[in-house]
Amino acid sequence: MLPALNHQHTLDPVVSAFLDALKSAGFKGDSETSYASRLAVATDNSVYQLLPQAVVFPTSNEDLTLIGKVSSKPEFASVRFSARGGGTGTNGQSLTQHVVVDLSRHMRKILEVNAEEGWVRVQAGVVKDALNDALRPHGFFFSPDLSTSNRATVGGMINTDASGQGSLRYGKTSDHVLSLKAILADGSMLDTQALSFDDIDAIKGGDFAAQAMRKVSAICREKRDEIEAKFPPLNRFLTGYDLKNAYNPEQDTFDIGRVLCGAEGSLGFIAEAKLNITPIPKARTLVNIKYDSFDSALRSAPVMVEANALSVETVDSRVLNLAREDIVWNTVKDLLTDVPGKEMLGINLVEFAGNDVQEVADQVASLCKRLDTLVEEGGQGVIGYQVCTELASINKIYNMRKKAVGLLGATKGAAKPVAFTEDTCVPPENLADFIVEFRALLDSHKLDYGMFGHVDAGVLHVRPALDLCDPKQELLMKTLSDDVVALVAKYGGLMWGEHGKGFRSEYGPAFFGESLFNELRKVKAAFDPQNRMNPGKICTPIDSTDELVKVDGVKRGAYDRQIPVTTRDSFKQAMECNGNGLCFNYDTSSPMCPSMKISYDRRHSPKGRAGIVREWLRLLAEQGVDPVTMEKELMESTPSVRQIFARFKNTWLAKKDDYDFSHEVMEAMNGCLACKACATQCPIKVDVPSFRSRFINLYYSRYQRPVKDYLVANIEGMLPWMAKAPVLVNAVTQPKWAQTVTEKTIGYVDTPALSVPTLAESLDGHHALRFDLAWLQALSSDERARYVLIVQDPFTSFYEADVVKDMIALAEKLGKKPMLVPFKPNGKAQHIKGFLKKFARTAKNTADFLNQLAALNIPMVGVDPALVLCYRDEYNEVLGDNRGDFTVLTAHEWLLDVIKTVPEKQTADTDAWYLFAHCTEKTKLPNAEAEWGRIFGHFGATLNVVAVGCCGMAGTYGHESDKLENSKGIYALSWQPNLEALPPSRCMATGYSCRSQVKRLEHRKMKHPVQVLLKLA
Repeated sequence: MLPALNHQHTLDPVVSAFLDALKSAGFKGDSETSYASRLAVATDNSVYQLLPQAVVFPTSNEDLTLIGKVSSKPEFASVRFSARGGGTGTNGQSLTQHVVVDLSRHMRKILEVNAEEGWVRVQAGVVKDALNDALRPHGFFFSPDLSTSNRATVGGMINTDASGQGSLRYGKTSDHVLSLKAILADGSMLDTQALSFDDIDAIKGGDFAAQAMRKVSAICREKRDEIEAKFPPLNRFLTGYDLKNAYNPEQDTFDIGRVLCGAEGSLGFIAEAKLNITPIPKARTLVNIKYDSFDSALRSAPVMVEANALSVETVDSRVLNLAREDIVWNTVKDLLTDVPGKEMLGINLVEFAGNDVQEVADQVASLCKRLDTLVEEGGQGVIGYQVCTELASINKIYNMRKKAVGLLGATKGAAKPVAFTEDTCVPPENLADFIVEFRALLDSHKLDYGMFGHVDAGVLHVRPALDLCDPKQELLMKTLSDDVVALVAKYGGLMWGEHGKGFRSEYGPAFFGESLFNELRKVKAAFDPQNRMNPGKICTPIDSTDELVKVDGVKRGAYDRQIPVTTRDSFKQAMECNGNGLCFNYDTSSPMCPSMKISYDRRHSPKGRAGIVREWLRLLAEQGVDPVTMEKELMESTPSVRQIFARFKNTWLAKKDDYDFSHEVMEAMNGCLACKACATQCPIKVDVPSFRSRFINLYYSRYQRPVKDYLVANIEGMLPWMAKAPVLVNAVTQPKWAQTVTEKTIGYVDTPALSVPTLAESLDGHHALRFDLAWLQALSSDERARYVLIVQDPFTSFYEADVVKDMIALAEKLGKKPMLVPFKPNGKAQHIKGFLKKFARTAKNTADFLNQLAALNIPMVGVDPALVLCYRDEYNEVLGDNRGDFTVLTAHEWLLDVIKTVPEKQTADTDAWYLFAHCTEKTKLPNAEAEWGRIFGHFGATLNVVAVGCCGMAGTYGHESDKLENSKGIYALSWQPNLEALPPSRCMATGYSCRSQVKRLEHRKMKHPVQVLLKLA
């Protein structure tokens, strides 16, 4: 039996009192102190892990002001803060042992767009891509680009002065900041703008905002020569406090906003920003140049920059090969084709853009002419190139490039590419030589690594592979950091060229020298004399004895190594999450992760759930419990009366004060829709439904399951009996009073009605029902070739019999002889609810039967994609080698083969059809939507794929009363607006869950594509 995990980190009573005082003062945001909530923000995209005391989520500038004012009371002097946005930092910038202030949940409004003057005003929590979506209709975009743009917030970009692709022309974030509203540690507000020194002298008052203006402006003016001498002229240079650009000596003005940009939240909370915006180029062309070596790609980059390119991005063979193994390759494989007889070991992505279409075309033509010569002569390692002029194709290439960070984390083995030297910056002309020495350094330690980056700016992302669960390799990370700092200095660069300092702040004093670094400390003291804003980052106040954070600070590996290796290997889907945060993608049309999109709660994301499960495994190990052994015992034994009584006692007789961390884990797992999108969309393949079902299985060895779980687990066995009297069953389950009783007693809502007539009744007399295995076995192989076996699933067979009937009719219309296979439970619902022993039994029985049918060599086809894919995924997971080699095809997979022998039809239907694909189908089978389009095209119809995320039903999720509001909210994110904009009669959905959700919320029935094809064929 699973033990209770009573261990939890005690909340500092001063922090607890502060949160109470904050609420009493009128704070309107949220605050969370649960262990799971704190764990969810204890990591970012770095190797570090710090558990905060609490997380607060302000809703407004007023809330931020209250945080400063309340915490300024003497009794709260020890309370410190760290601002957090998307949590995508690679150097632990937002990690703290104090209080996290997360601006991404509520402060994400776009406040004002002024297209005439070319600016936008936003709250700090706005995601960069969401901002560009809002600006696109106006013909503008926010130009600093970064690989995490679909989850990084504007506040985070300002705090790290983020840049990225195209920075030679577009610059970095600070180059686009017109003004900021920042709340300082005492609650005072800085409303920044460029001021004359007369204006600054006129500023009165003793609050931190006034103090900072006076003192920092004086430092920037008086220490100008020293600042100019030390700050290198690099495109990506980050100091932490940009003293160089804050002062304009020609105009004798000072803009304190430049000091806040790149300050990593160590000076104050960025609340709002007024940003200049850039017109969207009228012409864009991407030239993908292929090389025989990565060194060749690096050395030719300056030539590409000279060609007046907007940007030159590079990717090495390691990242390319990882991309080939990922779902993303399906989108770019036609844009990066192999060169016959040559091995592509590096690529440069050279983009030209501008408003003069002819000028861009001439620039591209000039480069292509030069490349043709190089390919012909074999010069500079160029082996080929491809040109992309369509915006969709350009975006696909960049999406692959952006995914490179996560893909590096997907390498096999214990050693994973680690972010700590990943944004070195040297003058571009020194880059190739620098990389030669960098590689020699890594090779001397026999380390593997991947490389990609912005060669036009001299920035390269290099991630050496280390196993940070190994204490020796953890020490090596510090050694390498020191060596790389020396190496970049040799080549006129610096360690932190793009991703900020964070835990690398310890190198600041050596880089700046004591004199200038003390000026930075004076800046910190002017803004934050008590060192309460992200303490330890960038620098400490001049009179403070506090220390800076260090590269060898507490890392996640220090906790992970406490988990036995066998457990780590068994729970790889949770252990290998590297924190890249792609699951935080704001885009509602992205299938991952619906529970995160609707809640904005980091616990309810693959990254959050993986982190919580890792801690659960660590706490089990602390008590000497092996979950893998416990799972095996549960699979092989039956609960005793004593164990059943203990479950009852633990559930119903537990004391209110009894704490068990497993309850917090269960809360996070319970919110998962088990849509499986994370298993393919996450670059690390963090498969939450897999470890979720295992956790639930173990959790209910200690606690009693709710009644609704037993209903779900047994429904497939009950349905054939219920279908014998569907009218009677519906009469009992469908009235409003019955639905109310079901909701109150079981926790289920909107129980679906059984099909009337049933499938058997609708096929009465049809030969498809006359399944005879012995008769099929007696047929010749040629005779069998005309048959197709329709494999039933519980939902379409018993709740949507017309879909199965139409599938049979379509098969006949296409010249096949369909046979309906006797219903066998699939078991997916059992897996979702963690009935793993029952699921294993179901899977074994059904697999044995389907293996018998597979011997006939007749195609087996299922209508619902989620359940068909369960045979490939969950069955393989639970049965392993005992699964056999049977294959059940989805409807579109079978149709793709069938239409090869069916004559094409001319266009007969001028109106388009619209496909809403099931999220599991389109993530597990990334070509599915395009293949449905080919099938419809074969029959003379046009199919448009609608970009939607999850519908919110997800099997039984949407029927559970505690999840009803979330289910409806998820549906409203992408399905509802798309359906409202399209003709209802032309919309189709492949998933039963999806059609069921639309039926109950829109009161209309969507068709399955096979039903439309029946009319078209």
